[in-house]
Amino acid sequence: MRYAVTGATVLLLLFLLAFAGPHLTHWSHTDIDYGALREAPSADHWWGTNRIGQDVYAQVLHGLQKSLLIGLLTALTATVLASLAGACAGYFGGWTDRVMTFFIDLLLVFPAFLITAIVSPRLRERGWIVFVGLLAVFGWMITARVVRSMTRSLKEREFVRAAQLMGVHPLRIIVRHILPNVSSFLIVDATIAVGGAVMSETGLSYFGFGVQPPDVSLGTLIADGSDAALTYPWMFFFAAGLLVVFVLAVNFLGDGLRDALDPTSGHPRTRRRRRRNGEPA
Repeated sequence: MRYAVTGATVLLLLFLLAFAGPHLTHWSHTDIDYGALREAPSADHWWGTNRIGQDVYAQVLHGLQKSLLIGLLTALTATVLASLAGACAGYFGGWTDRVMTFFIDLLLVFPAFLITAIVSPRLRERGWIVFVGLLAVFGWMITARVVRSMTRSLKEREFVRAAQLMGVHPLRIIVRHILPNVSSFLIVDATIAVGGAVMSETGLSYFGFGVQPPDVSLGTLIADGSDAALTYPWMFFFAAGLLVVFVLAVNFLGDGLRDALDPTSGHPRTRRRRRRNGEPA
């Protein structure tokens, strides 16, 4: 559980930094100080400036905001889509299951990164929300397959059989009885999916297919500062460092939640802890 607490604490601090930190300085991410081009960190520019005089502190925190929002919305959308599709496929079976499984397998075959890179430039005028939709469309299939398998097992349980005999509508059974019993898996999966979505956004933005100027994200800032990482390190390492810290914190939180919500997960740390406590592994 301490891993979950550590990860949650770091994530909370990152969110506070991203959304409260910009109010601590009078610079915005669009302001330009023409007298301080590529200036090292100082009292006026805490994290220095970039090649055109923009404050790196304001830029990085605005980029962190955007990356966090994209990650959260993508993970939420993909988890909702996966839970509904997987539960319906597993519960109804028959042609519903065959069609959904075929569609899921078809999407898994597509090269998601390549398709997103091709489509996103054509939709850049519609803003970053469309980019979230693209990431979510290719991020739900594996979770849906797991939910489908869990649903096929749950629909044979007594409480589901009892609801069926009472004439409860199938969709109500899915929402009231199936999904709550897979919620622990969905919580852990959604937590880890946030980190994956942020990494996908960062990779696509790094190559120019994600967030577009004048807006910024961690990916665009890392791309802009990569060629000056050795000569002007503050232009690169603040954004890259926050990205690494965020991904590690998400993995810690997901790992801790898995151990807490699913004691039978069989994770090595869980087994070692059980052996120390004299419990069966």
